[in-house]
Amino acid sequence: MIRYKCGVCGYIYDPMMGDESRGIKPGTPFEELPPGWRCPVCGAPKSQFYPIDEDMEW
Repeated sequence: MIRYKCGVCGYIYDPMMGDESRGIKPGTPFEELPPGWRCPVCGAPKSQFYPIDEDMEW
């Protein structure tokens, strides 16, 4: 599954982990997150996230 990085704070949404603090179960793809979901760190909307390449080093 593709991970997504917040362009504001750098938080990485990993679908394999989900976001249990907001009731998102592990295995939930980014595309299936609710429309109102926001970055759990900085509150940025989904539109501020971009897919990251697994081969890239950060």
